[in-house]
Amino acid sequence: MTAACALLLTACGPKWQESEADGFKLVTQKGGATLGYSSAPLLTVDRYAFKDLNRNGALDPYEDWRLPADTRAKDLAAQLSIEEIAGLMLYSGHQAVRGPEITDPQKKFLEEDNLRAVLVTSVESPETAARWNNNVQAFVEALGHGIPANNSSDPRNETAATAEFNLGSGGKISLWPTPLGLAATFDPAVVEQFGRIASEEYRALGIATALSPQIDLATEPRWSRFNGTFGEDPALDTDMARAYVDGFQTTPGTPDGWGSQSVNAMVKHWPSGGPEEGGRDAHFNYGKFAVYPGGNFEDHLKAFTEGAFQLNGGTKRASAVMPYYTISYGIDPSGDNVGNNFSKYIITDLLREKYGYDGVVCTDWGVTNDNRAIESFDGKCWGVEGLTVAERHFEVIKAGVDQFGGNNDKGPVLKAYQMWVRESGEESARKRFEESAVRLLLNSFRTGLFENPYVDPATTASIVGNPDFMQAGYEAQLKSVVLVKNHGNALPEIPGQAKKKVFVPERYFPQTPGMFGMSMGAPGHWDYPVDKALVEKYYGWAESPEEADFALVVIEEPRTGSGYDVNDRKKGGNGYVPISLQYRPYKAEYARKESIAGGDPKEAFLNRSYKGKTVTTYNEKDLDLVILTKKQMGDKPVVVVVRSSRPTVLSELEPYADAVLVTFGVQNQAFLEIISGAIEPSGLLPMQFPADMRTVEEQQEDVPHDMRALVDADGHTWDFAYGLNWSGVIDDARTAKYRK
Repeated sequence: MTAACALLLTACGPKWQESEADGFKLVTQKGGATLGYSSAPLLTVDRYAFKDLNRNGALDPYEDWRLPADTRAKDLAAQLSIEEIAGLMLYSGHQAVRGPEITDPQKKFLEEDNLRAVLVTSVESPETAARWNNNVQAFVEALGHGIPANNSSDPRNETAATAEFNLGSGGKISLWPTPLGLAATFDPAVVEQFGRIASEEYRALGIATALSPQIDLATEPRWSRFNGTFGEDPALDTDMARAYVDGFQTTPGTPDGWGSQSVNAMVKHWPSGGPEEGGRDAHFNYGKFAVYPGGNFEDHLKAFTEGAFQLNGGTKRASAVMPYYTISYGIDPSGDNVGNNFSKYIITDLLREKYGYDGVVCTDWGVTNDNRAIESFDGKCWGVEGLTVAERHFEVIKAGVDQFGGNNDKGPVLKAYQMWVRESGEESARKRFEESAVRLLLNSFRTGLFENPYVDPATTASIVGNPDFMQAGYEAQLKSVVLVKNHGNALPEIPGQAKKKVFVPERYFPQTPGMFGMSMGAPGHWDYPVDKALVEKYYGWAESPEEADFALVVIEEPRTGSGYDVNDRKKGGNGYVPISLQYRPYKAEYARKESIAGGDPKEAFLNRSYKGKTVTTYNEKDLDLVILTKKQMGDKPVVVVVRSSRPTVLSELEPYADAVLVTFGVQNQAFLEIISGAIEPSGLLPMQFPADMRTVEEQQEDVPHDMRALVDADGHTWDFAYGLNWSGVIDDARTAKYRK
């Protein structure tokens, strides 16, 4: 063969080549998409490779990676049966990955129910997650039209898992402060950096959708989900929401920002779960109402309409939205008071039509299930309790929602389809379901899942939680710590050549009920709140106050429960009790005599007031510990670290502390770095710290910045955007922009 003939054959041959990867096959091609596949046949068209996902021997538009994502999504949606579309409209319950193999229940909902949106929680290891993902993708590739799984995650980069909605946290992944801690940096660039790093880790784990950020405007200080937000200020919330979504969704260098490094962001919770009456949370019947006594509904939309829907990056807007469980009480002009997921006014009239949002809308988890009791953690069908499960699915679809969170069963969706057929005809029903299918498929096409949903386990191990990512998360933790008191320049306590000695008293760790009713942690016990070996990297360990140069007291914010007590009901009360933010027992003398909202099929009354009732804090001993330590230390400094997740009444504690630091989900080393002077504090409060519980009761749930803030012994007001560094009150570009 002459050289000229060989050159001619090479020029006319395929532009792609195939190799064996770990558990799948990889196709690379010059000027074309990289393909990962397991069993689908390959087609060569114009010398490029394409996957024949439906195995019909022809290149369908949805299989052609050269076409726009919306063209491909519409082509595939038109090919799908109603049973397949119903599967796309499902979103699985929480799936812990304990090994690489797919479980039988997972196989069932993937094959029989056609489900493709899988919610992943904890994983045994990054490599295990990668292999599990590859097994899932190989399994679904062999089914029907070869639609890949769009695996997803709730927030997983926090230092500890605390609830159902961040169960993946604390694992082998970069560790960052809570969203409230990210807000305390007052720096959207830090949040965008987090999004870029976390999205790279997510994609390495096989995750292409983030059920975050939580951008509810947290104007109700007692709300248990305050720590998942960016705080109470509309401007800060808006900027942080935009930065977070840009960080997650943007693949650098692509024309529209979308690509194989993108992670869909599902912003939550429309139109904000922040103004919960009395602070009670809508995961439970007793917290179903969001109220607007200040008429401030519009402020709660800004983080969505001006932030997540107006991105700086090419993806333009968040690809998905999740409404909250709440009934936005009195907002619908028609007078209907139903959960946001069932409200045509909230979803279609406002979100879709007024604000022009055409992305995916997915319900929060379990809204179509039955609710057994006021206090039970099961179904959250607020306002439609009298309907059947299938009828609730129908109402959700009519409202304009596309997907059902926490539902692995296509049956009720198919029943809802038949209800639409009976009401409006087959053509209308098909059109409505296909509309949702296109939206749902777009999020898989734009993130490259149809080309390559597989990941290399070795690469995953090198990316997830790598040293550079861990360092970036740790630096964000340092920036999030807020120094709120530094009387007499008690800090920094610079160790010096001769190590200073610190007294760290043991703390009582009470067993407290978690947000969802289960007990948190071990039975009540005494223990050191900081590891001795860690402290000794900075200071000598003093066994008694007498031998110490200063004391370090590490405590939790006050905890009193969720605002409902079955025992109160059994004693003849209505069950509703206060949520207190102070350490000492609290009597609600200034609470509303009549609740704004009320009414439930299980209650024979409308008034949910708790006026005059008393609650006791689970961890009152934390305050006792500070007072006792100050007494023991005399004139020597007492430094208090308060682990916080929401506004806290610290007026009982402040007189006994020379220095107070507030942290939001950081590792212990972070506050020791600041105490020792290695790092200067720079965090700012992303919310007010109230002076007392009276101002908490008298504030309006929907209004930010409407409490009297604590004023300390140095005359400093612990208000929004307040914080100290070694020179005094921080006054910089951040405070100039955001401080009120």
